[in-house]
Amino acid sequence: MNVEEQMKIIMKGVDDLIDEKDLREKLIKSEKEGRPLIVKLGLDPSAPDIHIGHTVVLRKMRQLQDLGHQVVLLIGDFTGKIGDPTGKSKARVALTTEKVMENARTYEEQIFKVLDKDKTIVKFNSEWLSELRFDDVIKLAASITVARMLEREDFKKRYESQTPISVHEFFYPLMQAYDSVELKADIELGGTDQRFNLLMGRQIQKDFGMDQQIVIMMPLLEGLDGVNKMSKSLGNYIGVDEEPGLMYQKSMEIPDELIIKYYNLVTDVHPDEVAKIKQALENDTVNPRDIKMSLAKEIVTLYHGAEAAQLAEDRFKSVFQKGQIPEDIEVVEVAREGLDLAGVLVENGLAPSKSEIRRMASQNGVKVNGEKLNNLNEVPAETELVVQVGKKKFIKLILK
Repeated sequence: MNVEEQMKIIMKGVDDLIDEKDLREKLIKSEKEGRPLIVKLGLDPSAPDIHIGHTVVLRKMRQLQDLGHQVVLLIGDFTGKIGDPTGKSKARVALTTEKVMENARTYEEQIFKVLDKDKTIVKFNSEWLSELRFDDVIKLAASITVARMLEREDFKKRYESQTPISVHEFFYPLMQAYDSVELKADIELGGTDQRFNLLMGRQIQKDFGMDQQIVIMMPLLEGLDGVNKMSKSLGNYIGVDEEPGLMYQKSMEIPDELIIKYYNLVTDVHPDEVAKIKQALENDTVNPRDIKMSLAKEIVTLYHGAEAAQLAEDRFKSVFQKGQIPEDIEVVEVAREGLDLAGVLVENGLAPSKSEIRRMASQNGVKVNGEKLNNLNEVPAETELVVQVGKKKFIKLILK
């Protein structure tokens, strides 16, 4: 693929790139010499359970991989025992070696849902960091001033508020930067919150007389609420391990204004095609719902394959567009005596609270056996109740 086409794909969805001119020159040199660029992604394995918000950077890595470049997945087993202080108001608790390795194995399993395992080199930075002599560490520390370290927003805030900063925390960005020296990285990727660490890699490479790596920063992805960063704790996420039907259903909850951002950040759809979709949405020549269905199908296909994605779409159409009851409805046995229907629905995740489910019922948002139920205390006498909350949530209750 020619350099300009590569640039187009690499730039898709990118928040910041340092810098574009150097990247083009590296791509030209790579093509001329027949040598793939070394693309680094460093991972601190402290939270191994990932969702598609975490895959934004991985998806860019996969695109570079498909362009023929060498992806190196760097597991920070050594740095993980210190903990990345980025965005933290106090020092991170160090992880044990055993916990770091356990997290790393889980991380690898999930990450290879995006990256091509056969074309990915996995490295652990303990390979070189644990071998450094103390004079090597002193030399590395001499390459950066305390004033520069305090430019980091988190360090700056802690210093100004007189919150303790341990000296070892300053070594995290230095060690991450030294990883780029060892790997001879041409490109390093990360989120916008990693700017300081990524730029540190460029500086340390320069101090070691090397060509500086290109830094590609990807934006953070808003979750299904359209406001907050995707997070499992907020419940606004799509998990990479979720079954196809649920993944499709959640994808249909993406706000219309984020459709293009999701296309850019969590799919491999070509930027030219994304531009056409964007124009069609802006010109009101397509229904956003139809575009969202294509997006949902694209997301499910990436993790479960085309056949599973088609089945998920068929299920969505039959259940949520035609109002049919899903075949895989959850079945729960409950006692009829003293039945607290609102409580049962809250316990099984159909509503966040009793007051909310009662409010929904009063506004015709709850059906039992196909009939609207405005008062949850007036439960029909049947022994089996199919309860529908809103358009998308179902449960079957067997009353004993």
